[in-house]
Amino acid sequence: MRYEFILNPVAGNGYSVQAMKKIEGILNALGAEYRIHETAFPGQATDIARSLQGNPEISAVIAVGGDGTVTEVAAGLAGGSTAMGIIPAGTGNDFVKSVRIPKDPETAMRFMLDRSARPVDTGTLNDEFFLNVCGTGFDVTVLECADDKKKKYRGLTPYFLGLLQAIRIFEPVDLQISHDGQSADGEYLICSVANGRFIGGGIPICPDANPSDGKLNLVMIRKVPRWKIPFYLPGLMLSRDLSFRITSHLLTESVTIRGKGLRFNIDGEIRRIDEAHFQIHPGSLLLIC
Repeated sequence: MRYEFILNPVAGNGYSVQAMKKIEGILNALGAEYRIHETAFPGQATDIARSLQGNPEISAVIAVGGDGTVTEVAAGLAGGSTAMGIIPAGTGNDFVKSVRIPKDPETAMRFMLDRSARPVDTGTLNDEFFLNVCGTGFDVTVLECADDKKKKYRGLTPYFLGLLQAIRIFEPVDLQISHDGQSADGEYLICSVANGRFIGGGIPICPDANPSDGKLNLVMIRKVPRWKIPFYLPGLMLSRDLSFRITSHLLTESVTIRGKGLRFNIDGEIRRIDEAHFQIHPGSLLLIC
C-alpha cells in the first residue's frame, strides 16, 4: 500500500516544502512506500486527486498545504472510496481545527499512521465544492484586506491586520435569505454557511459546527453601526458570537442567499455571485481525522 502526497509548493510561503521533507524522513525511517505530486496551478490538485481515486493500491491521498489545497484535494476525492489525509502547511489551516488533526506536520503524519478514515460532510455553493465555511459580509472584507499580508506572515497575524483595516472600510450587505420555507431578509454584518468551525486563521465563526452531522450551520449577524464593530470582536474571537443578541443560528440542509454584487468567501477564495444556493452532502468524504 502506498501514500500519495499532493503538495502545493507555494503554500505557507514555501513552508509546505519544508514540511514535506520532514514527512519524508518519517516515511523513509518506516520503509513506507509513497509518491509526491507537486501542483503548478490552481485546480490541479483536484485533477490529481481524481486520477488517484479508487486505486486499491493507495492507502490515502494526503494534501500538503493550506485550506485551498485541502479543498481542491477533497473535491477530487469526495463521493469515492479513497481515504484523504491532511498535512497542514498553509497560512490559516482552518479546517483541520474542526476535525482535530494536529497542526504540526510531523505530528499530523504520525497521527494518520495510527488512525482509520471516517466519513465527513462536504458542501456545494451552486456548482462549486466547499469543505469548510462560505460566507459574505465583514469576513470577506477581512480576507481581502489580509491577502497581501499573507506574503509576510503565517497563522492569525495577516487576518488580524486585515481585520483592523476592514473595520474602517466595511459596509453592511443587503441580503435575501431563504431556508426551510422561511425568509430572513435584511442588512447583515456577517452571513456564514458553515460545515467547519473556523475562518481567518482560527476565528471561530461557528463554534457549534460539526462536519459529520449532515447539516449546514447558517449564522446570521445583523448589522451594527461601524463604531460598535470593535465591541463585538472579542466575543467573536472567544467563540461567543452565537450568543450575541444580533445573531441568529440554525441548522439546515440547504439555503439560498441573494443580493446584488455579493462577494462570497468559499474556503478562503473570493467569488462574485448574485445568487448562491448551498447544499450539504452528508458523509461524502472519507477523512483520516
